[in-house]
Amino acid sequence: MRMKWGLVVAVVFCTTAFAAEKPRVFVSESSSWEMGGGSASPFGGSTHGGARPQTAEIVKTFSERCPDILINNRQDKADYLITLEHEGGKSFILHDNKVAVFNREGDAIMSNSTRSLGNAVKDACTAILRDWPRARERAERTERSKEQTQAKQAQSKPAPQ
Repeated sequence: MRMKWGLVVAVVFCTTAFAAEKPRVFVSESSSWEMGGGSASPFGGSTHGGARPQTAEIVKTFSERCPDILINNRQDKADYLITLEHEGGKSFILHDNKVAVFNREGDAIMSNSTRSLGNAVKDACTAILRDWPRARERAERTERSKEQTQAKQAQSKPAPQ
């Protein structure tokens, strides 16, 4: 009887600790492009541009606008992967942000294009928080299945002589 209560307390404690955990999110490297140019002379102008890494800006925006998730820099520890391509250097009307969110299994749970980085982050955050309860259920089922397999294997092993 004491063993049952110990098991119940352990399960309740683990479930509560797991439920309080925030989803861990890995933001993939963003190598967005920026183009610019202009002229101060009537005889010619200049154009410049190239890769402009935006990952730090994306992480900062997630931290500000989505406090219910935890940004992680290790993809192998993340519950979700976000790919966000933020285009810079264009006019407001032509500016585009493409975002995709993948769960731990690699399934796309959301993809979208928005005019602002903030809206792309908001949409990704909403998708993650909507999927998070299901992700926890999947993880719990996987853990229970592993435990059951280990218990069966332990029972089937012959006793040492």
